[in-house]
Amino acid sequence: MTERNEPRDRDDLRRVSRDYADRLTTLGIRLTGTERPEELLDMVEAVDRFESAVESHGGDLMMDEGPGGRTAEPDDPHFALPVRTEHESVAGYLERLARATDAVRRHPPRAD
Repeated sequence: MTERNEPRDRDDLRRVSRDYADRLTTLGIRLTGTERPEELLDMVEAVDRFESAVESHGGDLMMDEGPGGRTAEPDDPHFALPVRTEHESVAGYLERLARATDAVRRHPPRAD
């Protein structure tokens, strides 16, 4: 009975992975196409944590995360989503994104 679900499970995994990859590339995060589904999920979750930290400190994601990851005028440079460099590993990017999230959490909230 499990065998009948395997193709469907693989299709679901591919679909979800494609959705994650689309979201990341829309934000300007470079992908190589070799990222495993778990790595894509880890990156999406790390971006979510970063964005939550930015919003909780008064940042505006529409200003801080421009199209394709290009932000002309972020509310604050600390609020701009870090870009993954060309040869950066997923683990390296996740570590750098975690440090950026911690920096946002320590940064004083915007006072508008």
